[in-house]
Amino acid sequence: MTEEKKFYLTKEGLEKIRKEYEDLKELKLAQIREESPKILYEDINFLGSKIIEFENIIKNAELIRPPKKEKQNIIDLGATVLVEINGEIDEFRLVGTLEADPSNRKISNESPIGRALLGKRVGEIVVIKTPIVNHACKITKIKYNNIDKP
Repeated sequence: MTEEKKFYLTKEGLEKIRKEYEDLKELKLAQIREESPKILYEDINFLGSKIIEFENIIKNAELIRPPKKEKQNIIDLGATVLVEINGEIDEFRLVGTLEADPSNRKISNESPIGRALLGKRVGEIVVIKTPIVNHACKITKIKYNNIDKP
């Protein structure tokens, strides 16, 4: 038996997925009861596949929680990290792939930047290699839940 993939989500991210799931189930029930506008066969199949996808995510979700106090000086999921790149300070929040939103500074733990930062500490120099950039950055601060940690 293959191991199910874990989906790392914040509490807010899991709530959003659950709401979308419930909305889709309601839409499907309304369609079955013929209470909603007719939708194309392809749309019904898409709706069914999205419901199955959300069920799988919810079943295999693992909430991102701050680590124990003694480990909050190490970058892990949920950390907000300040880095210095070429004299400029940049900030990222490390989240699971489903919540990644680079334009809002939320990066996936599976992205090149996320993978490079995981497990590092303040003061370490990290080389970030992406298809576009190849930069060295210095980790200047690690925070969990918007609370500064030692």
